[in-house]
Amino acid sequence: MDHAASYYSATAHPAPARPPLEGDVRADVCVVGAGIGGCSAALDLAARGYRVVLLEARRVGWGASGRSGGQAIFGFGATQKSIVAEVCLEDARRMWDVSVEALALLKQRVKDHAIDCDLNWGHLHVATKERQRRELAELQQELADTYGYRSPRLLERADVESLLATQRYCGGLFDPGSGHLHPLNYTLGLARAAEAAGVRICESSAVTSILPGDPVRIATARGTVSADFTVLTRGGYLEGLRTIADWRVMPVGTYVVSTEPLGEQRIQGLMRENYAVADVNFVLDYFRRSADHRLIFGGRVSYSGIDARDTGRATRARMTRVFPQLSDVRLDHVWGGYVDITMNRAPDFGRLAPNVFYLQGFSGHGIAMAGMAGQLAAQAIAGQAERFDLFGRLPHRVFPGGRALRTPALVLGMLWYRLRDLI
Repeated sequence: MDHAASYYSATAHPAPARPPLEGDVRADVCVVGAGIGGCSAALDLAARGYRVVLLEARRVGWGASGRSGGQAIFGFGATQKSIVAEVCLEDARRMWDVSVEALALLKQRVKDHAIDCDLNWGHLHVATKERQRRELAELQQELADTYGYRSPRLLERADVESLLATQRYCGGLFDPGSGHLHPLNYTLGLARAAEAAGVRICESSAVTSILPGDPVRIATARGTVSADFTVLTRGGYLEGLRTIADWRVMPVGTYVVSTEPLGEQRIQGLMRENYAVADVNFVLDYFRRSADHRLIFGGRVSYSGIDARDTGRATRARMTRVFPQLSDVRLDHVWGGYVDITMNRAPDFGRLAPNVFYLQGFSGHGIAMAGMAGQLAAQAIAGQAERFDLFGRLPHRVFPGGRALRTPALVLGMLWYRLRDLI
Protein backbone atom coordinates (compact mmCIF):
# COMPACT_ATOMS: atom_id res chain seq x y z
CA MET A 1 0.00 0.00 0.00
CA ASP A 2 1.10 3.57 -0.65
CA HIS A 3 2.35 5.38 2.44
CA ALA A 4 1.11 8.65 0.95
CA ALA A 5 -2.45 7.38 1.34
CA SER A 6 -2.17 7.05 5.13
CA TYR A 7 -4.06 9.20 7.60
CA TYR A 8 -0.79 9.82 9.41
CA SER A 9 1.03 11.27 6.40
CA ALA A 10 -2.00 13.47 5.67
CA THR A 11 -1.93 14.85 9.24
CA ALA A 12 1.82 14.87 9.86
CA HIS A 13 3.56 17.94 11.20
CA PRO A 14 5.83 19.68 8.68
CA ALA A 15 9.28 18.15 8.50
CA PRO A 16 12.30 19.28 6.51
CA ALA A 17 13.63 17.23 3.63
CA ARG A 18 17.08 16.15 4.81
CA PRO A 19 19.75 15.88 2.09
CA PRO A 20 21.29 12.48 1.36
CA LEU A 21 24.73 11.47 2.54
CA GLU A 22 27.47 12.82 0.29
CA GLY A 23 31.17 11.96 0.42
CA ASP A 24 33.10 10.35 3.25
CA VAL A 25 32.05 11.09 6.83
CA ARG A 26 33.57 10.12 10.19
CA ALA A 27 31.31 9.47 13.18
CA ASP A 28 31.40 7.76 16.55
CA VAL A 29 28.17 5.90 15.75
CA CYS A 30 26.23 5.31 12.54
CA VAL A 31 22.57 4.39 13.05
CA VAL A 32 20.69 2.83 10.11
CA GLY A 33 16.93 3.41 9.93
CA ALA A 34 15.09 6.54 11.07
CA GLY A 35 12.11 4.92 12.73
CA ILE A 36 11.35 4.97 16.44
CA GLY A 37 14.23 2.64 17.33
CA GLY A 38 16.82 4.45 15.23
CA CYS A 39 15.77 7.95 16.28
CA SER A 40 15.70 6.84 19.92
CA ALA A 41 19.18 5.33 19.74
CA ALA A 42 20.54 8.42 17.99
CA LEU A 43 18.93 10.77 20.50
CA ASP A 44 20.28 8.88 23.50
CA LEU A 45 23.77 8.56 22.01
CA ALA A 46 23.95 12.27 21.15
CA ALA A 47 22.84 13.14 24.68
CA ARG A 48 25.85 11.12 25.88
CA GLY A 49 28.19 13.16 23.70
CA TYR A 50 28.65 10.82 20.73
CA ARG A 51 28.90 12.11 17.15
CA VAL A 52 26.02 10.35 15.41
CA VAL A 53 25.01 10.00 11.76
CA LEU A 54 21.53 8.56 11.14
CA LEU A 55 20.93 7.09 7.66
CA GLU A 56 17.41 6.58 6.31
CA ALA A 57 16.66 4.93 2.95
CA ARG A 58 13.54 7.07 2.39
CA ARG A 59 12.11 9.61 4.87
CA VAL A 60 12.00 9.71 8.66
CA GLY A 61 9.17 7.46 9.86
CA TRP A 62 8.50 6.00 6.39
CA GLY A 63 8.25 2.40 7.62
CA ALA A 64 6.22 0.77 10.37
CA SER A 65 7.02 3.57 12.82
CA GLY A 66 4.98 6.00 10.76
CA ARG A 67 2.06 3.85 9.63
CA SER A 68 1.15 1.46 12.45
CA GLY A 69 -1.96 1.29 14.61
CA GLY A 70 -0.24 3.60 17.09
CA GLN A 71 -0.89 1.45 20.17
CA ALA A 72 1.69 1.49 22.98
CA ILE A 73 1.17 -1.71 24.98
CA PHE A 74 2.86 -3.52 27.86
CA GLY A 75 4.80 -6.69 27.22
CA PHE A 76 5.81 -8.29 23.96
CA GLY A 77 4.31 -10.13 21.01
CA ALA A 78 5.25 -13.32 22.86
CA THR A 79 3.48 -14.31 26.06
CA GLN A 80 5.40 -14.18 29.32
CA LYS A 81 4.87 -17.94 29.70
CA SER A 82 6.61 -18.56 26.39
CA ILE A 83 9.48 -16.29 27.40
CA VAL A 84 9.89 -18.16 30.71
CA ALA A 85 10.08 -21.38 28.68
CA GLU A 86 12.92 -19.90 26.61
CA VAL A 87 15.02 -18.35 29.40
CA CYS A 88 14.27 -18.45 33.13
CA LEU A 89 11.72 -16.80 35.40
CA GLU A 90 14.14 -14.19 36.75
CA ASP A 91 15.21 -13.11 33.26
CA ALA A 92 11.56 -13.06 32.14
CA ARG A 93 10.74 -10.76 35.07
CA ARG A 94 13.57 -8.42 34.12
CA MET A 95 12.40 -8.35 30.50
CA TRP A 96 8.87 -7.61 31.65
CA ASP A 97 10.13 -4.69 33.75
CA VAL A 98 11.92 -3.32 30.68
CA SER A 99 8.65 -3.45 28.70
CA VAL A 100 6.89 -1.44 31.42
CA GLU A 101 9.79 1.00 31.56
CA ALA A 102 9.41 1.43 27.80
CA LEU A 103 5.98 3.00 28.38
CA ALA A 104 7.42 5.36 30.99
CA LEU A 105 10.26 6.28 28.60
CA LEU A 106 7.74 7.10 25.85
CA LYS A 107 5.80 9.33 28.25
CA GLN A 108 8.95 11.09 29.43
CA ARG A 109 10.26 11.73 25.92
CA VAL A 110 6.97 13.22 24.80
CA LYS A 111 7.12 15.55 27.81
CA ASP A 112 10.83 16.41 27.66
CA HIS A 113 10.83 17.21 23.94
CA ALA A 114 7.31 18.68 23.69
CA ILE A 115 6.31 16.13 21.03
CA ASP A 116 2.79 16.85 19.78
CA CYS A 117 1.56 13.35 18.92
CA ASP A 118 -1.98 13.04 20.40
CA LEU A 119 -0.79 10.78 23.25
CA ASN A 120 -3.67 9.28 25.25
CA TRP A 121 -3.56 6.67 27.99
CA GLY A 122 -5.76 3.61 28.36
CA HIS A 123 -5.79 0.33 26.43
CA LEU A 124 -8.39 -2.44 26.34
CA HIS A 125 -7.75 -6.03 25.26
CA VAL A 126 -11.10 -7.62 24.40
CA ALA A 127 -12.30 -11.23 24.11
CA THR A 128 -14.56 -12.47 21.32
CA LYS A 129 -15.30 -15.81 23.02
CA GLU A 130 -15.48 -17.25 26.52
CA ARG A 131 -12.16 -19.10 26.20
CA GLN A 132 -10.41 -15.80 25.58
CA ARG A 133 -12.19 -14.15 28.52
CA ARG A 134 -10.81 -16.87 30.80
CA GLU A 135 -7.35 -16.39 29.31
CA LEU A 136 -7.51 -12.65 30.04
CA ALA A 137 -8.49 -13.40 33.64
CA GLU A 138 -5.53 -15.77 33.92
CA LEU A 139 -3.25 -13.12 32.41
CA GLN A 140 -4.40 -10.54 34.94
CA GLN A 141 -3.61 -12.97 37.76
CA GLU A 142 -0.24 -13.91 36.26
CA LEU A 143 0.83 -10.28 35.84
CA ALA A 144 -0.15 -9.43 39.41
CA ASP A 145 1.24 -12.52 41.14
CA THR A 146 4.41 -13.15 39.11
CA TYR A 147 5.40 -9.71 37.83
CA GLY A 148 3.89 -7.33 40.38
CA TYR A 149 1.95 -5.53 37.64
CA ARG A 150 -1.43 -4.84 39.21
CA SER A 151 -2.88 -1.99 37.16
CA PRO A 152 -4.90 -4.09 34.63
CA ARG A 153 -8.59 -4.47 35.52
CA LEU A 154 -10.80 -7.32 34.30
CA LEU A 155 -14.06 -6.26 32.61
CA GLU A 156 -17.15 -8.38 32.08
CA ARG A 157 -19.41 -8.12 29.02
CA ALA A 158 -21.58 -5.36 30.52
CA ASP A 159 -18.49 -3.32 31.39
CA VAL A 160 -17.16 -3.56 27.84
CA GLU A 161 -20.55 -2.70 26.34
CA SER A 162 -20.70 0.39 28.55
CA LEU A 163 -17.47 1.54 26.86
CA LEU A 164 -18.01 0.28 23.29
CA ALA A 165 -21.20 0.34 21.24
CA THR A 166 -20.85 -3.26 20.12
CA GLN A 167 -22.01 -6.68 21.28
CA ARG A 168 -19.02 -8.50 19.78
CA TYR A 169 -16.99 -8.81 22.99
CA CYS A 170 -17.70 -10.89 26.09
CA GLY A 171 -15.01 -9.42 28.32
CA GLY A 172 -11.84 -7.42 28.43
CA LEU A 173 -8.67 -6.45 30.28
CA PHE A 174 -8.16 -2.72 30.72
CA ASP A 175 -4.70 -1.24 31.37
CA PRO A 176 -4.44 2.46 32.24
CA GLY A 177 -0.66 2.33 31.77
CA SER A 178 -0.81 1.53 28.05
CA GLY A 179 -2.16 3.92 25.41
CA HIS A 180 -2.04 5.24 21.87
CA LEU A 181 -0.63 8.09 19.79
CA HIS A 182 -0.04 9.45 16.28
CA PRO A 183 2.99 7.28 15.42
CA LEU A 184 4.39 9.38 12.58
CA ASN A 185 4.26 12.62 14.57
CA TYR A 186 5.89 10.83 17.49
CA THR A 187 8.72 9.60 15.24
CA LEU A 188 9.14 13.03 13.66
CA GLY A 189 9.34 14.51 17.15
CA LEU A 190 12.09 12.08 18.14
CA ALA A 191 14.00 12.97 14.96
CA ARG A 192 13.67 16.68 15.71
CA ALA A 193 14.94 16.11 19.25
CA ALA A 194 17.86 14.04 17.94
CA GLU A 195 18.87 16.81 15.53
CA ALA A 196 18.66 19.37 18.33
CA ALA A 197 21.08 17.15 20.28
CA GLY A 198 23.51 17.18 17.35
CA VAL A 199 22.57 14.13 15.26
CA ARG A 200 23.06 14.42 11.49
CA ILE A 201 20.12 12.79 9.68
CA CYS A 202 20.55 11.83 6.03
CA GLU A 203 17.41 10.79 4.12
CA SER A 204 17.33 9.04 0.71
CA SER A 205 20.47 7.24 1.87
CA ALA A 206 19.89 3.50 1.56
CA VAL A 207 22.80 1.47 2.90
CA THR A 208 24.32 -0.77 0.23
CA SER A 209 27.04 -2.47 2.26
CA ILE A 210 28.54 -2.73 5.72
CA LEU A 211 32.23 -3.63 5.99
CA PRO A 212 33.01 -4.86 9.51
CA GLY A 213 36.15 -3.65 11.17
CA ASP A 214 37.43 -0.95 13.44
CA PRO A 215 36.03 1.38 12.27
CA VAL A 216 32.99 -0.07 10.51
CA ARG A 217 32.49 1.30 6.98
CA ILE A 218 28.86 1.86 5.92
CA ALA A 219 28.33 2.65 2.25
CA THR A 220 25.44 4.32 0.42
CA ALA A 221 25.10 5.16 -3.26
CA ARG A 222 26.76 8.57 -2.78
CA GLY A 223 28.85 8.35 0.35
CA THR A 224 30.36 6.38 3.21
CA VAL A 225 30.37 6.63 6.99
CA SER A 226 33.30 5.34 9.02
CA ALA A 227 32.12 4.73 12.58
CA ASP A 228 33.34 3.07 15.76
CA PHE A 229 29.87 1.53 16.21
CA THR A 230 26.84 0.80 14.04
CA VAL A 231 23.21 0.19 15.05
CA LEU A 232 20.88 -1.43 12.47
CA THR A 233 17.14 -0.77 12.91
CA ARG A 234 15.33 -1.66 9.69
CA GLY A 235 12.19 -3.35 11.01
CA GLY A 236 10.20 -5.17 8.35
CA TYR A 237 11.90 -3.42 5.42
CA LEU A 238 14.74 -5.78 4.56
CA GLU A 239 15.25 -5.16 0.86
CA GLY A 240 18.73 -4.41 -0.37
CA LEU A 241 21.21 -4.93 2.44
CA ARG A 242 21.33 -8.54 3.68
CA THR A 243 22.66 -9.79 7.02
CA ILE A 244 22.52 -13.16 8.76
CA ALA A 245 19.93 -11.75 11.21
CA ASP A 246 17.45 -11.12 8.36
CA TRP A 247 16.36 -14.76 8.26
CA ARG A 248 15.12 -14.58 11.87
CA VAL A 249 12.43 -12.04 10.97
CA MET A 250 9.56 -12.14 8.52
CA PRO A 251 8.02 -8.97 7.03
CA VAL A 252 4.25 -9.32 7.54
CA GLY A 253 1.78 -7.02 5.80
CA THR A 254 -0.94 -5.41 7.88
CA TYR A 255 -3.66 -2.96 6.88
CA VAL A 256 -5.31 0.10 8.39
CA VAL A 257 -8.15 2.44 7.44
CA SER A 258 -9.51 5.70 8.80
CA THR A 259 -13.09 6.84 8.42
CA GLU A 260 -14.26 10.26 7.45
CA PRO A 261 -14.61 12.62 10.46
CA LEU A 262 -17.53 11.34 12.53
CA GLY A 263 -17.88 14.32 14.84
CA GLU A 264 -17.31 14.27 18.58
CA GLN A 265 -20.81 13.08 19.48
CA ARG A 266 -20.84 10.11 17.11
CA ILE A 267 -17.32 8.88 17.91
CA GLN A 268 -18.05 9.11 21.63
CA GLY A 269 -21.22 7.16 20.98
CA LEU A 270 -19.05 4.36 19.56
CA MET A 271 -16.22 4.62 22.09
CA ARG A 272 -17.15 6.38 25.31
CA GLU A 273 -13.52 6.84 26.40
CA ASN A 274 -10.49 7.68 24.29
CA TYR A 275 -8.86 4.28 24.76
CA ALA A 276 -7.15 2.01 22.26
CA VAL A 277 -8.76 -1.41 21.74
CA ALA A 278 -7.42 -4.70 20.38
CA ASP A 279 -8.97 -8.15 20.42
CA VAL A 280 -6.85 -11.17 21.33
CA ASN A 281 -7.32 -13.21 18.16
CA PHE A 282 -4.11 -14.27 16.42
CA VAL A 283 -5.28 -12.33 13.36
CA LEU A 284 -6.51 -9.43 15.41
CA ASP A 285 -8.62 -6.31 14.98
CA TYR A 286 -7.49 -3.08 16.64
CA PHE A 287 -9.01 0.38 16.68
CA ARG A 288 -8.96 3.76 18.37
CA ARG A 289 -10.20 7.32 18.06
CA SER A 290 -8.19 10.02 16.28
CA ALA A 291 -7.78 13.60 17.46
CA ASP A 292 -10.18 14.80 14.74
CA HIS A 293 -12.91 12.27 15.68
CA ARG A 294 -12.29 9.54 13.09
CA LEU A 295 -12.18 5.83 13.79
CA ILE A 296 -8.80 4.31 12.93
CA PHE A 297 -9.28 0.59 12.40
CA GLY A 298 -6.68 -2.04 11.56
CA GLY A 299 -6.70 -5.75 11.02
CA ARG A 300 -5.90 -8.55 8.60
CA VAL A 301 -2.40 -9.71 7.81
CA SER A 302 -0.66 -10.94 4.70
CA TYR A 303 2.06 -13.52 5.25
CA SER A 304 2.45 -14.02 1.54
CA GLY A 305 3.40 -10.42 0.86
CA ILE A 306 0.53 -10.23 -1.62
CA ASP A 307 -2.70 -8.36 -0.88
CA ALA A 308 -4.98 -10.36 -3.10
CA ARG A 309 -8.23 -8.63 -2.08
CA ASP A 310 -9.23 -5.02 -2.08
CA THR A 311 -7.78 -3.73 1.19
CA GLY A 312 -10.37 -1.07 1.86
CA ARG A 313 -13.32 -3.38 1.25
CA ALA A 314 -11.88 -6.23 3.32
CA THR A 315 -10.90 -4.03 6.26
CA ARG A 316 -14.27 -2.24 6.15
CA ALA A 317 -15.93 -5.64 6.47
CA ARG A 318 -13.97 -6.30 9.66
CA MET A 319 -14.79 -2.82 10.96
CA THR A 320 -18.54 -3.19 10.38
CA ARG A 321 -18.49 -6.61 12.04
CA VAL A 322 -17.49 -4.70 15.19
CA PHE A 323 -19.57 -1.58 14.51
CA PRO A 324 -22.43 -2.38 12.09
CA GLN A 325 -23.68 1.19 12.57
CA LEU A 326 -20.72 2.43 10.46
CA SER A 327 -21.92 0.76 7.24
CA ASP A 328 -22.79 4.17 5.77
CA VAL A 329 -19.45 5.78 6.60
CA ARG A 330 -16.85 6.75 3.99
CA LEU A 331 -13.23 5.62 4.34
CA ASP A 332 -10.95 8.58 3.74
CA HIS A 333 -7.62 6.76 4.05
CA VAL A 334 -6.57 3.18 3.32
CA TRP A 335 -2.99 2.04 3.77
CA GLY A 336 -0.73 -0.78 4.81
CA GLY A 337 2.83 -1.70 5.65
CA TYR A 338 5.12 -4.35 7.09
CA VAL A 339 5.84 -5.29 10.67
CA ASP A 340 8.78 -7.51 11.56
CA ILE A 341 7.89 -10.70 13.40
CA THR A 342 10.10 -13.44 14.81
CA MET A 343 9.27 -17.13 15.05
CA ASN A 344 8.60 -16.87 18.79
CA ARG A 345 7.21 -13.29 18.63
CA ALA A 346 9.85 -12.10 21.12
CA PRO A 347 12.16 -9.18 20.23
CA ASP A 348 15.53 -9.99 18.70
CA PHE A 349 18.41 -7.73 19.77
CA GLY A 350 22.03 -8.67 19.27
CA ARG A 351 25.40 -8.10 17.62
CA LEU A 352 26.62 -9.04 14.16
CA ALA A 353 30.13 -8.07 15.31
CA PRO A 354 31.41 -6.63 18.60
CA ASN A 355 30.71 -3.10 17.32
CA VAL A 356 27.67 -3.80 15.06
CA PHE A 357 24.32 -3.96 16.89
CA TYR A 358 20.88 -4.78 15.51
CA LEU A 359 17.32 -4.26 16.79
CA GLN A 360 14.43 -6.15 15.19
CA GLY A 361 11.47 -8.45 15.71
CA PHE A 362 9.12 -6.18 17.66
CA SER A 363 6.19 -8.29 16.40
CA GLY A 364 3.58 -5.53 16.70
CA HIS A 365 4.87 -4.01 19.96
CA GLY A 366 7.27 -1.47 18.50
CA ILE A 367 5.62 1.81 19.52
CA ALA A 368 6.94 1.56 23.07
CA MET A 369 9.54 -1.20 22.84
CA ALA A 370 11.46 0.16 19.83
CA GLY A 371 12.18 3.37 21.72
CA MET A 372 13.40 1.34 24.69
CA ALA A 373 15.51 -0.86 22.40
CA GLY A 374 17.22 2.23 21.00
CA GLN A 375 18.10 3.33 24.52
CA LEU A 376 19.39 -0.17 25.40
CA ALA A 377 21.68 -0.10 22.34
CA ALA A 378 22.97 3.32 23.33
CA GLN A 379 23.66 2.07 26.85
CA ALA A 380 25.52 -0.95 25.46
CA ILE A 381 27.71 1.26 23.28
CA ALA A 382 28.45 3.40 26.33
CA GLY A 383 29.62 0.29 28.19
CA GLN A 384 26.44 -0.61 30.05
CA ALA A 385 25.44 -3.72 28.10
CA GLU A 386 23.76 -5.79 30.82
CA ARG A 387 20.17 -5.02 29.83
CA PHE A 388 20.86 -5.20 26.09
CA ASP A 389 22.55 -8.58 26.53
CA LEU A 390 19.61 -9.77 28.63
CA PHE A 391 17.53 -9.93 25.46
CA GLY A 392 20.36 -11.69 23.68
CA ARG A 393 19.60 -14.73 25.87
CA LEU A 394 16.36 -15.30 23.98
CA PRO A 395 16.99 -18.03 21.41
CA HIS A 396 15.83 -17.10 17.92
CA ARG A 397 15.38 -19.47 15.03
CA VAL A 398 15.43 -18.81 11.32
CA PHE A 399 12.14 -19.20 9.51
CA PRO A 400 11.94 -22.64 7.87
CA GLY A 401 12.41 -23.07 4.17
CA GLY A 402 15.24 -20.64 3.52
CA ARG A 403 14.88 -17.65 1.25
CA ALA A 404 12.69 -19.37 -1.33
CA LEU A 405 10.33 -21.36 0.91
CA ARG A 406 10.06 -19.56 4.24
CA THR A 407 7.01 -17.53 3.18
CA PRO A 408 4.95 -20.47 1.83
CA ALA A 409 5.90 -22.51 4.91
CA LEU A 410 4.76 -19.72 7.22
CA VAL A 411 1.50 -19.27 5.31
CA LEU A 412 0.69 -22.93 5.85
CA GLY A 413 1.66 -22.76 9.50
CA MET A 414 -0.53 -19.73 10.13
CA LEU A 415 -3.63 -21.56 8.93
CA TRP A 416 -3.74 -23.34 12.30
CA TYR A 417 -3.85 -20.04 14.18
CA ARG A 418 -6.52 -18.63 11.88
CA LEU A 419 -8.65 -21.72 12.54
CA ARG A 420 -8.05 -21.42 16.29
CA ASP A 421 -9.43 -17.85 16.22
CA LEU A 422 -12.74 -19.38 15.09
CA ILE A 423 -12.97 -21.93 17.90
